[in-house]
Amino acid sequence: MKTAMRGVALAAATALALAACASAPEESPSSSSTDSAGASETSTAKATDYTACIVSDAGGFDDKSFNQLSYEGTKKAAQELGATFKEAQSDSETDFQPNLEAMVSVGCDTIVSVGFALSAATVESALANPDLQYVLVDDAADNDFNGEKDAPNIKPLLYDTAQAAFLAGYLSAGYSKAGKVGTFGGQPYPTVTIFMDGFKQGVDYYNKVKGTDVKVVGWDGKDGSFTGGFEANDTAKATANNIIGQGVDVLLPVGGPIYQSARDAIADSGKDIALIGVDADVYNTDPSVQSLLLTSIMKNMDVSCYDTIMAAGQGNFDPTAYVGTLSNDGVGIAPLHDYKDKVDPALMDEVNKLKQDIIDGTVKVTSYLNQ
Repeated sequence: MKTAMRGVALAAATALALAACASAPEESPSSSSTDSAGASETSTAKATDYTACIVSDAGGFDDKSFNQLSYEGTKKAAQELGATFKEAQSDSETDFQPNLEAMVSVGCDTIVSVGFALSAATVESALANPDLQYVLVDDAADNDFNGEKDAPNIKPLLYDTAQAAFLAGYLSAGYSKAGKVGTFGGQPYPTVTIFMDGFKQGVDYYNKVKGTDVKVVGWDGKDGSFTGGFEANDTAKATANNIIGQGVDVLLPVGGPIYQSARDAIADSGKDIALIGVDADVYNTDPSVQSLLLTSIMKNMDVSCYDTIMAAGQGNFDPTAYVGTLSNDGVGIAPLHDYKDKVDPALMDEVNKLKQDIIDGTVKVTSYLNQ
């Protein structure tokens, strides 16, 4: 377990190490062919001269999370446009820069970079290729933190997931019988802690409205529990075990596949603990956790990537940053699925009203995107 300050998160975001070379990107299983640069390619019968491309972070396109959602949205748009689609999967940070260079070399018109970890490499590539269009998922492309994009030809796709996490926190506090809920993250980047911030704010709001004292274990608004990475491994499981050992009955792991380690920790504990997924509706992406899922905090990256590529392919690329909110359906919480009969309908009525109150501005949710 690691304890980290938000300032460390900002510093870490600027310190990404990029290597000069890497092995060729792997071919995606869903693609039909591979070009000489190592990027897989899919074309439709109604071909155009537009090429949409995507580069994953180290999680890969089958992470059942934000890489996969971004991939699906980008590919769907390319297919509907009759465009060429190319992809490059990264296995580590050292692949980011070479994979972007590969996309440039094979004639991509728009390159989608998935995840904040690619920010520095994407900015470098965009500055070197000002005539190309770049889409950066989940990062503002502001590595010097001066409030402005570092390259004008990048469109950031951002998500105010604190709003959706607020709803999940309120729901969790109302559901909890132990009076304790927990959360932990992969690394203390703002795009991770934004979930934890919103979650805690939602619990705090429940306590304020109900006069209760539900505790949040693993995040106090500044410091918290982190695994040090985004892999489902022994460290992530140990972190989950530590949170579970403090008596929580709802657990929110934030960071791609680390929820799988939480799943295993819950199984080993023999306790009745509800899990909350992130990014996608994990109930639909991973059947192994369906029986555990209270809900998921969703970033609809498939929709925003699809919309962006459709516009770019039709000659309407707009580099203005997109921010997903509850109001524009860019973020939200998933249905209760198997937990529908376990949650008081009156509590869900409160959550639905709370959603509208956040949209209307009656209830304020703060995050790094609106401070």
